[in-house]
Amino acid sequence: MSTGDVALFDRFARYYDLFVPGAKATNLSRGLETATRPVERLVDVGGGTGRAARALGVDQRVVLDASRGMLSQTALSSIQGDAGRLPLATDAVDAITVVDALHHIHGWDAVFEEAFRVLSPGGVLVISDFDPATVPGRLLVAGERLVGFDSCFESPDRLRERLEAIGFETRLIDGGFGYTVAAVVPKREGT
Repeated sequence: MSTGDVALFDRFARYYDLFVPGAKATNLSRGLETATRPVERLVDVGGGTGRAARALGVDQRVVLDASRGMLSQTALSSIQGDAGRLPLATDAVDAITVVDALHHIHGWDAVFEEAFRVLSPGGVLVISDFDPATVPGRLLVAGERLVGFDSCFESPDRLRERLEAIGFETRLIDGGFGYTVAAVVPKREGT
C-alpha cells in the first residue's frame, strides 16, 4: 500500500464500515470453493476492518493490513504488515483474500509471489477488485484520484495473466465492474 493511502485510511478508519458496504460472501465463497484442499486458515490481505473476513465461514481468520487505524477497528486477529513481505511461514495458510484493496497495494508481483509462497498446495488466492475498463470503473478511478489515493487498477484478464506467470491456475468467478478472480496453487507431486 502506498504511504499516502495508509495515512488516508488511518484518518477515516473509525468511519470506514459506516460508509463502505459490507463485503458480500457469495463470490468470495465461490472463489474459496476452487481450492483443492480444505480451507481452514485464511488471511485477509489489505483487510482493513475485517469486513470481508467476517463475512466468510472459515475457522481461523486473520486480517493483515498496513494501516494501524483500520486494524484498530477489527475484532478479529490482526497483523500490521506489508503484503509484499508476508510475516507467515511457507505453506502456512489455505486461503488469502484481497477484497477491494488490490488497487491500493503497490508491487503486485512481490505480493503475488508472497501469496504463492505462504499458500499450501491446493490453497487459493481470491481477489475482488474493480475493472477500470468499465464506465463505473473509470468513474471510480477519477474519484479515487480526487480523494488523493495513489490507486492502480488492473483488468481481470491482465490480472489473471500476471498470476498465471507466477504459477497459479486461475478462474474468473465474476466479471464486470466488480470482478472476482480465484488463483489456486497447484498441488506438487507427492502432496
